[in-house]
Amino acid sequence: MLARALVLCCAVCASAALRVLLVFPLPGASHAILAEGFVTHLIRAGHQVTIITPIPSKNPSPNLRQVDVSANFQVSPLADVIQLEKIMTKEIDLTDLDFVKSMMNQIANATLSNPNVKRLMEDPRERFDVVIAEWLYTELYAGFASVFDCPLIWSSSMDPHAMVLWLIDEAPNPAYVADHLSDVHPPFDFWQRAKELWTVLRWMKLEWSARSVEDAIYNAGYGPAAAKRGLALAPLSVVKYNASLMLGNSHVSIGQPMRLPGNYKQILGYHVADKVQPLPVNLQKIMDEAKHGVIYFSMGSMLKSKTFPDVLKKELLQMFSGLKQTVLWKFEETPRKLPKNVHVVKWAPQQDILAHPNCVLFITHGGLLSLTETIHFGVPIIGIPMYGDQFLNTNRAVRKGFGKKVDLDWDFAKNLKAAIEEILGNPSYKEKVKEVPHLRSPALHVPFYQKMYVDLAAVVVLAFLAVVKTINFALKFWNRGGVKEKQR
Repeated sequence: MLARALVLCCAVCASAALRVLLVFPLPGASHAILAEGFVTHLIRAGHQVTIITPIPSKNPSPNLRQVDVSANFQVSPLADVIQLEKIMTKEIDLTDLDFVKSMMNQIANATLSNPNVKRLMEDPRERFDVVIAEWLYTELYAGFASVFDCPLIWSSSMDPHAMVLWLIDEAPNPAYVADHLSDVHPPFDFWQRAKELWTVLRWMKLEWSARSVEDAIYNAGYGPAAAKRGLALAPLSVVKYNASLMLGNSHVSIGQPMRLPGNYKQILGYHVADKVQPLPVNLQKIMDEAKHGVIYFSMGSMLKSKTFPDVLKKELLQMFSGLKQTVLWKFEETPRKLPKNVHVVKWAPQQDILAHPNCVLFITHGGLLSLTETIHFGVPIIGIPMYGDQFLNTNRAVRKGFGKKVDLDWDFAKNLKAAIEEILGNPSYKEKVKEVPHLRSPALHVPFYQKMYVDLAAVVVLAFLAVVKTINFALKFWNRGGVKEKQR
């Protein structure tokens, strides 16, 4: 595997059992999977783990204590927001940075206000040796390390980008490093470089504008607990930069080469199980009997296939019925008149399906966990990106030669069929997915003046001078007209 080493000895001492607090309160299955990876490795190393989670395990280890924040599902607007038809019709905009930031702060506020969390923080007998907190558009969870007076480790679920690297170093150069929400890949042309710089400036403005709201949530959430422990609560503006380490769900082989500080450790793939588990009997039979292979179709845990427009569901089923391959579709409802070669499952053991030798293609939303797993098991993809880093992930798969991208529009079924035929008819996609590493930094191909945005500065200066000259000319013309008027 690319980076099977979740070497937690980088984060905690393996020579003694430590008390670790994991903070993963986002109500989403993919984030729970990342949290489960930490739990597995930490408990295996003999540590005592407490986790703040909205999805508690039903059969926890004796060394695992769970702080239930499942109430976060009630305050999160994700279920209403992330619907395929609303995204297609532009009814919602998941690239609205202010909305994303506000939503994550809302979830953080609910987490800190949860009675179970308050009880944990306010009990002076509770002690931890380290806090590992997930970063996702808010730094509010850094306060746990302040309350428990212990080291902080950030966990980042995506490729390294400006907002997380600011917390431990500085933003990467946008002249040759794409933002995690970008849909382009270096080398950039002039306007792409300008857009990437503008994105970094927008993030800076967003952080500044949210400061007062976050300070209020931080002080209300942690203040009482710190007071009961006799601690002076350090301000959020200080605490969020106090992390000793950042563990990133990333790896250069499927991300982009860039310079990283020494306390950023790439651990992509740590959530992948050590051993492939047996499939349920019904799925095993489907996979084994698929003479022409299985196409696995899943839009992930956040995007629901049932929210496809009805007309697209019908067109997809009609298109799938004409394929010789078996289609296994993770679908939250069972459509009527299901074709013989299409099988629907409400829940799918994704890693075990991808590991089966008859799995020939993965149709995915392009989430990083799915991309990691498809590379691990050597299955080419068709990406249907919808939001977040899915566009960047999918474009990288296309660029590296093991994937195709299909946009979700009203010609989706037709375009998807063409992509399926291309990938299954060309063995290079299967070959490329097994040889993805490429480690050369894009900085090597960017001239100094572009790295420093000298050309952009020149354009801005020239534009400014042109505006000034135009205004001066207009004033002279107007004044000349006024003089002539007086002479009359």
